[in-house]
Amino acid sequence: MNRFALPLVGAGAAALAFSIAAGAAGTVAVSAAPPASAPRVQAGAGLAGTTLVATTKLTAAQAGDLAAMAEEEKVARDLYRAFAARYPSRVWDNIAAAEASHLAAVRTLLARYGIADLTAGRAEGSFASATFQAMYDGLLATGSVSEVAAFGVGRTVELDDIARLDAAAARATQADVRQVYANLRRGSTQHLRAFERQLAR
Repeated sequence: MNRFALPLVGAGAAALAFSIAAGAAGTVAVSAAPPASAPRVQAGAGLAGTTLVATTKLTAAQAGDLAAMAEEEKVARDLYRAFAARYPSRVWDNIAAAEASHLAAVRTLLARYGIADLTAGRAEGSFASATFQAMYDGLLATGSVSEVAAFGVGRTVELDDIARLDAAAARATQADVRQVYANLRRGSTQHLRAFERQLAR
C-alpha cells in the first residue's frame, strides 16, 4: 500500500506519521512486558495499550544518521511551507503536509532510541546545525525568485533526501529504522516526480 498518496492533511497526515513509524506488521519489535528500564514510545491512537520499544542500541553513525534525517525533513517541510505561502500551486501544501509526517516518523525513532532531537522547539526556518541552516537559507533564496525556481529547489531537495536515505539505509541494521527509511524514500520519490511534472509544463 502506498503510504504517501497526496493530499495528506489533518487526521490523515497524523495517521500516516504513525504508520511510517510503526512500519509493516511484524517489522517493529513489540514487547508485551519489556524490562522496566527499556525506553518506551506509546503507539498512540488505534493501538492503545501497545508499547513499542527499542531492542538494540544504535551505533554512533546510525544515531548521527537519524539526527541528521530529522533536520533534512525539517528543511523540506519548512521550505515547502514557505513556498506555499508565496505561490498558488496546491502541490506545496500537499507535499509540505507529507514532509511533516516524515519528520514525525523520524522523531518517533529519535525518542525510541534516546537520541536528541535537534529540531525540537525550533521555529520554522531555524536549525541547530550551521550546515542545515545554510542549506535552508540558500534554497529559500533561490526558490523565492519564481515558482519555477521553487519547483527546481523541490527537485534538488528530494534528490538530496533520496541520496541521504540510501546512505543511511546502507548503515542501518534495525528493522524499524530500515522500514522508516524505505517509506521515506518512497515518499521522496513521489515528491520528486511531482516536482518534475511541474517543471515539464
